[in-house]
Amino acid sequence: MNLPQGTCLATLVLSILPVMNAADQHPTPDSVWTLDQIGSVGGHTAAILGEPSVATEPDGKAVFFNGVSDGLFVQVNPLAGLAQFTVEALIKPASVGPAEQRFLHVQDDTGSRLLMEIRLTDAGWALDTFLRSEKTGSERPLLDRTKLHPAERWTWVALVYANGHMTHYVDGVKELEGAVAFAPMAGGQISLGVRQNKVYWFKGGIREVRFHGEALSPDALQHR
Repeated sequence: MNLPQGTCLATLVLSILPVMNAADQHPTPDSVWTLDQIGSVGGHTAAILGEPSVATEPDGKAVFFNGVSDGLFVQVNPLAGLAQFTVEALIKPASVGPAEQRFLHVQDDTGSRLLMEIRLTDAGWALDTFLRSEKTGSERPLLDRTKLHPAERWTWVALVYANGHMTHYVDGVKELEGAVAFAPMAGGQISLGVRQNKVYWFKGGIREVRFHGEALSPDALQHR
């Protein structure tokens, strides 16, 4: 390799290292978890609670939870280290089940957490999302019980966070937004079908979960 006059190899290497380190500290993952089996989710071993089952429907396979004792725990946090992110999930809530249901719970080793939930009524379900940062002490729930969606139908839901602002969407349509200071998460785990303290069980199906290392625009979100 021919170096410019007065340049040594050590200087060149040192000039590259900060760029490499910056990339390592700010990952931008784009993970798609397809739920088509029980023991493994997104390539990670899953701890199984109860007896969640795999069913094949016209659009493909999905994992179904009974709303009482079924859940999956995965020892990974795809959101660790991210200053902004998007989480999407394709869910099919049952028409009968608990009034409060957590279908996705991300929590890190400090206690910071992201929750995606539903509130079920006889007329349909409302999306409920929540962020809590232990580092900043800031938290924000987003819930409007009047914004109802039909049960027994596959629906995309999304939570987007960037620059102190969170927004949630149903089938690509913005429903609610609010301010919250959410610091990048540490390593942790994810539960599907139940909150991590094993309450508020989800009854219905989950076909897919997507994690993005950026705040996607509405037109980039999944929808039916």
